[in-house]
Amino acid sequence: MDGRPRDVKCNVTLVTRNEWHARPTRYTEHMNTPVGIVFIHHTAMAECNDQHSCTVEMQEIQNFHMDNRSWDDIGYNFLIGGDGRVYEGRGWDRVGAHTRGWNDVAVAFSVMGDYSHKLPNSAALTAVHNIINCGILKGKITPDYKMYGHRDAGTTECPGQQLYDLIRTWPHFDPNKPVRPTLAN
Repeated sequence: MDGRPRDVKCNVTLVTRNEWHARPTRYTEHMNTPVGIVFIHHTAMAECNDQHSCTVEMQEIQNFHMDNRSWDDIGYNFLIGGDGRVYEGRGWDRVGAHTRGWNDVAVAFSVMGDYSHKLPNSAALTAVHNIINCGILKGKITPDYKMYGHRDAGTTECPGQQLYDLIRTWPHFDPNKPVRPTLAN
């Protein structure tokens, strides 16, 4: 790591939107937290292994989401680089554009790269666990959350077969089809 201060409580090195030079969002919709559902994704794009290459990749992903898909911003709440850093997407309290039908009741963590035929490195996998634990500590994710791969809620190969096989072994993975919670008014 680069000696930057870490969020000690969360054990996460967070790269803010300002630090990766995010474009301004077009629209913000608030999400009620804590949420009880976590989705794991992969970007199916390039991998990155240092802050510079991950910053470039974050900008590419945001441009693709905003310019090609016409979304208001980058779709994911947080993205994880091969450098072990967590890159802020929409953050904890904004509705995402990551899992159709679930964006307002779940957070999504996407590992940068394509994990159809290989696993992310250990730094990235550790960062995924740490940012989820951070969400619990900050009261953004319920301690009894259920985890799913993106494919569990839609027709997609995401988060890639190798990563999907791995997350199916993690303690909060739910092998059942996700059930959408009822939102309070």
